[in-house]
Amino acid sequence: MKIIVVCGAGASSTFVAVKLRTAAAARGIQVEVAAGSASQLDSLGGIDVVLVGSHLEAAVPALRTRARMTGTAVAVLPPVSPAALDGARALDLALDAKAGAR
Repeated sequence: MKIIVVCGAGASSTFVAVKLRTAAAARGIQVEVAAGSASQLDSLGGIDVVLVGSHLEAAVPALRTRARMTGTAVAVLPPVSPAALDGARALDLALDAKAGAR
């Protein structure tokens, strides 16, 4: 499963991506996790789930419209600092979003 974590500039998403990888490894789930900014989402092809920082929630409806064309699931991360975000919670959010997109 390929997951992209996006925030405004890409810095916070890096923290979340690391936590996601760690949580997935602990569960034996193979994932490819990348971090980036919302402006880097030109193409959603090949991406299973986009996790969006809560501060970008206003952009989510348009992103979901685009994502439907590629079967990409979109979910909003909880409004906590990236340092406080639990990687297992973020992983569950991504897994649930992907399951709901089927």
